[in-house]
Amino acid sequence: MPDTETWTVGRLLAWTQDYLASRGADSPRLDAEVLLAEALGCQRIDLYTRFDDVPDDAPRSLFRELIQRRAKHVPVAYLVGRREFYSLSFRVTPEVLIPRPETELLVVAALDRAREYGDGGPVTICDVGTGSGAIAVCLAKHLPRARVTAVDLSAAALGVAQANAQRHGVAERIRFVESDLLDALPAELRFDLVVSNPPYVKESEWAELVPEVREHEPRAALVAGQRGTEVIERLLPQAAAYLKPAGHLLLEIGPMIHEAVCTLIEADPNFGSPVTTKDLARLPRIVQAKKREKTSQNRHSEQAKP
Repeated sequence: MPDTETWTVGRLLAWTQDYLASRGADSPRLDAEVLLAEALGCQRIDLYTRFDDVPDDAPRSLFRELIQRRAKHVPVAYLVGRREFYSLSFRVTPEVLIPRPETELLVVAALDRAREYGDGGPVTICDVGTGSGAIAVCLAKHLPRARVTAVDLSAAALGVAQANAQRHGVAERIRFVESDLLDALPAELRFDLVVSNPPYVKESEWAELVPEVREHEPRAALVAGQRGTEVIERLLPQAAAYLKPAGHLLLEIGPMIHEAVCTLIEADPNFGSPVTTKDLARLPRIVQAKKREKTSQNRHSEQAKP
């Protein structure tokens, strides 16, 4: 970014778009606009009426710093400290995964299920591995009757989630619990829904991820193990224990483990047959399973009674 030219907003955007494209950015124009708006303290849409403006030295210096970090694959969401998800703005830090559009499908599925509970009482939901709190906050925001328990193993992630709950006015209806899956929850709790976007990346897939993910997002929130199903394998019996009869488990998954996850659910006597929702790319993304009102083992026990 030579200092010998007059750097208008329009010229800054054009130069930065080319520069980031040469560094392998997937969306160089969008990145340039978001980061310049951040440096100027304005909305991205405002840039379109300011193409001929010449920014002062201070915002130009900040913009240069942001671009240098973006060129090193730091995600834009971490650079500006926020990400939009389900039409809400969420604070994000390197302690949490950046919410992705695919996960909005999990929110939609959970909202649809929750609205089936029409008796006027509270709908109880547990979000396992809440991270930034995006799922828990969206469900609480759109379900005034909801009482949500948001669980994460990371205390730092829970701090981010609590800040997001406060920001969106739903903190009083979300309980935050530091726990490895459901290990630390009181045994007497029961939920209508258990939702989770768990780690599901295989160890063998880690090296194939883009640098933005591999170098900057929390590995523990992404990688499950050699099979990719290790966390889900642990979660299934725990979810069954905490779900009410006829309650639902909803999971976001990676397409590569879809068949394995369905096999796990079909082999579990606590759940009925899984139901899959595909994403916009027509790939399996959300798997739902309904808890049986009585397990086959319980029914056999009752039949054996004199």
